[in-house]
Amino acid sequence: MAKILIVLLNELFLPCPFWFYFQKLNGANNPLICKKSFMSQSAKSSIKKGKPSYFMSVLGVTLVLFLLGIVGWLVINATKIGDYFRENVEVRVYLLPNLNPKDSTALTNYIAAKPYVKTMRYVSKEEAQKIYMQDGGEDWGKVLDENPLPDAVFFSLKRSYVNLDTLAVIKKDLEAQTYVTDVKYPEALVGKLNQNIRIVSAVLLGLAIIIALVVIFLIDNTIRLAMFSNRFLIKTMQMVGATRQFIAKPLNTKAIINGAISGVIASVLLYIIILILEGNIQWLKTIHDNGMLLLLFLTLIVLGVGITLFSTNRSVVKYLKVKLDDLY
Repeated sequence: MAKILIVLLNELFLPCPFWFYFQKLNGANNPLICKKSFMSQSAKSSIKKGKPSYFMSVLGVTLVLFLLGIVGWLVINATKIGDYFRENVEVRVYLLPNLNPKDSTALTNYIAAKPYVKTMRYVSKEEAQKIYMQDGGEDWGKVLDENPLPDAVFFSLKRSYVNLDTLAVIKKDLEAQTYVTDVKYPEALVGKLNQNIRIVSAVLLGLAIIIALVVIFLIDNTIRLAMFSNRFLIKTMQMVGATRQFIAKPLNTKAIINGAISGVIASVLLYIIILILEGNIQWLKTIHDNGMLLLLFLTLIVLGVGITLFSTNRSVVKYLKVKLDDLY
């Protein structure tokens, strides 16, 4: 029986820590204890066989966590992107011509005191002409003697006020002022903007839920595949008396390390992608939030560790319950 066990252990390339455990069970003078050279050769063979599966496991988990991180970043920033576009909606209040500075200041202070104003600027005739020219308008200097553009007040709204009903009330109030001739804002844009933001937010949320489920499934299958190569090692250790805790401890430790490594690599790759996007799309910098990014990265690491550890432990329990003949 002892010879059969030695042959089995030799075929499985068991690492030397197992032999120490076997020695502890059978006494210091047991003839089955391996020699130092055999222990070294067995450990090296086991490491060489284990590296590819662990590498593929880390790679697979990293890729799915990276994909989840991208979707998570989009979901986190969906509201901020919507708020950014809302707060860039500009309302233009045009004033009576030849208005004296005192009346202009009074109207400007009236608008600035309103709770819906986020930013505001007074635009003179000369500035209005420059804006007109920058927008591609033709120079009327050769045709007209005077600048036909009126003085105006341009202001942007706080995001909670950017809806058609609120803007209609604001317009009615400003048009009732004595020194105001007209109030304009992109009505069609506001209507489509709110509708599109709601649709995009719902789509991203649904996509995030689906991808989260797919990520859990893929990580679980990746770990189970990696653990498949250790099924004989697990079963043989059980046959010679090793406890479940003793068998699972080194595998669970390896799972925690691999899960953390996968989460860190996925976070680094995601951060690089975000920096590249922000370098090419300038307005993305305005919604950059280090606190939310840190929370996202920590979530990826915790998910990597948690799912990897759960799948590894489940595989150990599975192979401990399976009969030896069913492992082939």
